Amino acid sequence: MNKQINRVNTDVIIVGTGVAGLYAALSLPSDKNILMITKSKTEESDSFLAQGGICMLKSDDDYDSYFEDTMRAGHYENNPEAVEIMIKSSRNTIDSLIGYGVDFRRDNEGNLAFTREGAHSTPRIVFHEDITGKEISSKLLARVRELPNVTIWENTTMLDILAADNTCYGIVAVSSSDSLYAITAPYTLWACGGIGGLYTHSTNFRHLTGDALAVALNHNIEIEHADYVQIHPTTLYSDKPGRRFLISESVRGEGAVLLNSKGERFVDELLPRDIVAAAIFKEMEKEGSRHVWLSMSPIDESVIKSHFPNIYEHCLEEGFDVTKEPIPVVPAQHYFMGGVKVDMNSQTSMNNLYAAGETSCNGVHGANRLASNSLLESLIFAKRAAKCMDFCNITECPDSLLDGINTEYYDNKKALFSRYRSQVLSEIERAKKETEKRRKPVMYRTGAQK
Repeated sequence: MNKQINRVNTDVIIVGTGVAGLYAALSLPSDKNILMITKSKTEESDSFLAQGGICMLKSDDDYDSYFEDTMRAGHYENNPEAVEIMIKSSRNTIDSLIGYGVDFRRDNEGNLAFTREGAHSTPRIVFHEDITGKEISSKLLARVRELPNVTIWENTTMLDILAADNTCYGIVAVSSSDSLYAITAPYTLWACGGIGGLYTHSTNFRHLTGDALAVALNHNIEIEHADYVQIHPTTLYSDKPGRRFLISESVRGEGAVLLNSKGERFVDELLPRDIVAAAIFKEMEKEGSRHVWLSMSPIDESVIKSHFPNIYEHCLEEGFDVTKEPIPVVPAQHYFMGGVKVDMNSQTSMNNLYAAGETSCNGVHGANRLASNSLLESLIFAKRAAKCMDFCNITECPDSLLDGINTEYYDNKKALFSRYRSQVLSEIERAKKETEKRRKPVMYRTGAQK
């Protein structure tokens, strides 16, 4: 017997409350009702965890260099059009963030201060201490909460979409109290993060398990490069379960060095992430160790405490004083460059369904993301999605689609998400084999937790 399902109608549904979802909400018309849902608390998105910073085209003279750095890091598998859009939109995006109250570090003259990270040929990253993601996300969230046309539901999970004839009419969702909802809207935006929860060792929140990918697979929505999974070279080693603490690439950009057990450097720390991670794995295998060491001794103590206060304090809590000793680090799953395939306006292969941020794949990152491009890409293409939604030409959800919902399909949510997990892992493996046929793999990809 079908369980009761609550019907809700709105103008736009946004699944996710990270920077992509928040910026989209701020970019939509103020006379449209927006419902945002998030699987956990609003602050528990990976956007809040981003440490290093956000890239910006600091001058026209830097365009060619920035473009080449992004392409080279992505092994030239990037979509050049997407890269161009991102870079050319970066200044306006940073100005917009400042307008929303984001506080980036300034130099003595009051100009934006820039730092450098791995695979960047010059400093072009603006930042707020070592909690840039939290600074941006919290300020955007505060502005969204001021909007009378936006409603946020926490602890609400998307189970499926409402779709017919390759058109999306909304989603099916469940609340923490197990209430089932059919939420209809002319437009739906997936901004629900990556896949880190599928991995034993990840810097991501555990609830981010690629649900949108599974839903996409079930509705024949195109997915691209599902095997393009980035491993971050440096997370604080721990044998405790749970999310791994990231040691920002900015630390190496400021001069920190990687050492083996003999105190010897074994890699250029400013190479692209996949190359540095592979070098660490090779050194660990060579030595039979479970981690390598990161020394911040080349960095002045005052810089460590002012630029990386969060890292400094966290390491102290774990028993390491980074101003006096090296810390154990190990690579871990960090970012998903693949995802639901979208065009330059973040439109998926299904009508009225958009995707942005880590959920999507517009090709901007190629096979390996350049450091500090993720926040920028998420913001820019989320706004493009919002601006592309045409509210003068909308399609109403057919009553027959709502009347035909089989709620029994969603009764056993544990079994449903177990199937989703298996589907996503299978797609990653399928895509990996396809890529291996096409070229010799250049990235070290860890196996997902089965």
